[in-house]
Amino acid sequence: MTASSPTSTTERCLSLLQTWRSQLQLNRREQTVLAGSLRSLDLQLDRLSNRNLRVAVFGRVGVGKSSLVNALIGQELLATDVAHGCTRQQQALPWAISISGLNTIELVDTPGIDEVAAAARARLAARVALQSDLVLLVLDADISRVELDALETLMNSGKPVLPVLNRSDCCPPEQLASLRQSISQRIKERCQRNHAARIPQPIAVSAAPRKAIQRSDGRIRSERQPAVVSPLSASVIHLLQEQGQALLALNALRQAERLQQQLELGRLERRRQDAQGLIGRYAALKATGVAANPLVLIDLAGGMACDTALVVQLCKLYELPMGGPAARRLMQRLSGHNALLGGVQLGLQLALAGVRQLLLIAAPFSGGLSLGPAAPVAVAQAALAVHTTRRTGRLTARWLVDQRGRGRRGNPAPTTLMRRLVHSDTNMQRLLAEWPQPPIRPRRDGILP
Repeated sequence: MTASSPTSTTERCLSLLQTWRSQLQLNRREQTVLAGSLRSLDLQLDRLSNRNLRVAVFGRVGVGKSSLVNALIGQELLATDVAHGCTRQQQALPWAISISGLNTIELVDTPGIDEVAAAARARLAARVALQSDLVLLVLDADISRVELDALETLMNSGKPVLPVLNRSDCCPPEQLASLRQSISQRIKERCQRNHAARIPQPIAVSAAPRKAIQRSDGRIRSERQPAVVSPLSASVIHLLQEQGQALLALNALRQAERLQQQLELGRLERRRQDAQGLIGRYAALKATGVAANPLVLIDLAGGMACDTALVVQLCKLYELPMGGPAARRLMQRLSGHNALLGGVQLGLQLALAGVRQLLLIAAPFSGGLSLGPAAPVAVAQAALAVHTTRRTGRLTARWLVDQRGRGRRGNPAPTTLMRRLVHSDTNMQRLLAEWPQPPIRPRRDGILP
């Protein structure tokens, strides 16, 4: 398989996402609820179009994030102070490095993650992950639980993360290697727990080193020394040269996936009650017919007709037309399920019907006493009919939700677009293999609460 060039893949990704975005059919309520996600996606598509990549500098308060940004840029543009918490909001500055295929690279300084409550920290980490293409997680000691929690949020967003150990000049050289190893081990344990890919070992830097100098009058003073950030700068430049455009495209796809999931979940919630009521009505109709009719074959034929009508109505509810490949795949999937249930149902129905027939035949000889057990048999038959109908309805609804997540014909969903792009581009394949991937969330079936 030959790999497509990064430029062609990026342009193709942009074209496909713009088409998908323009064909989204949203009502007024959806436009209001998803306004923030739509705005974020539009900004990312604009950055993808202009080849503007963002690198977020992320970490606890006081670890030297602003100093690191200044050191990488080579200018004292961000305020730094010994007092913690100088950065109160995100600040983006251009990084004057030349990367083929990228027009601009921005370094984004972010507030400290430990100045807010746990829930707010998670929201901040998620927002940083959403709005950046690469994250530098800045540490100044062994990684803490707060930092691991933030890293987990970033990994759950599928965001590439480079750990950076700042103030390495404060650590004796003989201890620096063991400190980096300890950080890597703790990250590895968290990564394994989340089934994520390997995170690189932290890169040691000194954004604002100081050295004790004895003056001529004998006093000792601390003086600022040149920053040592070249290992980090070289690593980031190498990464962006190899995968910069793919990172931009991947972030756009992930944002579109997130928007699609929010949209489908909202529609699913609104259809949940209607689907429950629909399945309940058909289950009651089927149960009534089975309980009232003494002929097994008619029961089975009527039950199949009832289930087929239920499938048709659910397809209308979930706006998936009954026709074409989608309908054939649904019926193929239901055929095995119905064959199993039908076999069990046939056996039980024959047994229960036989018992009921014997009880009815014996009624003249028992003075009508044998009719008493016939009612529980009919109830058991009805309960079986209800169970099979509900199972069919839930399986159908689950499948329909999955099909809606794939997008409409001619406008495939972002997940499908990503699979196509990854299949045709080895650079995207390598990117997805090297960096953490979002965990697979269990899909709700749209029926059960």
